[in-house]
Amino acid sequence: MDAQLPAAAPISVGLPASVSEYTQVWPQPQPAPMRGRSPIKRIAVLTSGGDAPGMNAAIRSVVRTGVERDWLVFGVKHGYAGLIGDDMTILGRRDVGGIIGQGGTMLGSARSAEFRSEAGRRQALDVLAGRGIDALIVIGGNGSQSGANALAEMGFPVVGVASTIDNDLFGSEITIGVDTAMNIALEAIDRLKTTASSHHRAFLIEVMGRDCGYLALMSAIAGGAEAVAIPEIETDPEVIGEKLRTAYARGKPHALVVVAEGAKYNAEKLAAYFAENRERLGFDLRTTILGHVQRGGAPTAADRLLATRLAAAATEQLARGEAGVLVGLSKNEIIATPLADVAGKRKPLDVGLIALAEVLEK
Repeated sequence: MDAQLPAAAPISVGLPASVSEYTQVWPQPQPAPMRGRSPIKRIAVLTSGGDAPGMNAAIRSVVRTGVERDWLVFGVKHGYAGLIGDDMTILGRRDVGGIIGQGGTMLGSARSAEFRSEAGRRQALDVLAGRGIDALIVIGGNGSQSGANALAEMGFPVVGVASTIDNDLFGSEITIGVDTAMNIALEAIDRLKTTASSHHRAFLIEVMGRDCGYLALMSAIAGGAEAVAIPEIETDPEVIGEKLRTAYARGKPHALVVVAEGAKYNAEKLAAYFAENRERLGFDLRTTILGHVQRGGAPTAADRLLATRLAAAATEQLARGEAGVLVGLSKNEIIATPLADVAGKRKPLDVGLIALAEVLEK
């Protein structure tokens, strides 16, 4: 889907284990961080960074697959801040009943400046040791997995679960929350297109994604937008204006531009430019900014299933004595990528999709 992923090992959670260019077996022999340790008895799970629809499904899967192995599962509240503060509780099967269809995260999420320091991370390790916890599962995106890698480098067994609506995380073609966020954006595009056609208007719709244009690009393609502005490509307001004029000249009753929040000309700046040059450009733009609406609501079936599979794979990794990895999806196979290959990196967009969007806009 996106750029080629780092070498990774396939995991069999009821899946074929065929080896492909995306899923190369790691060089052997290299002992996993947990080799030789006593069997796991206690694990902890936390959600960190921006919430993503499907996180609750992942928590549920961690708890129930962990309990199935007779493990004691601790839920850490409020991410790494809760880990440092020893804010956690034991979770059983019934504690996670009914949450699979709920958005957000029952454990809460927060960013922790203290955890970025070595002293903060050592405090977190002291808390884990004090609780007798053998391993940690971290559900989150780039920043969260960088934190997971930092703990792994300090010798603690950690497995990451790929979860971010931005879909910019190395180690997974698609991450938890992306499908829901994209469908929310697409519904908004379809609704705006209806009213735009009724009034022969042009609309801007801004979607989330930070510095990654994945959500904007895919939503624009799926929604039939006339133009898209993303951080990966320099945006020229004059070019966008020409695309909209051309669309009207072809007889279209509407014009729609999808803008990524991290684009140089986001919705606010693009709308201001068109307002300042209205007489010359010939029209102005109505603006809709989706914002955090994309994070809320019930996760789609695809996100529930992805979250369930990845979280189950995370506990399987630990049961096999392997840690220091991120579990993700590639070619419908669950793979494990070393956290060291994930931390601090961002998955680029598929340039072929960018070219396709330009063709379909015409």
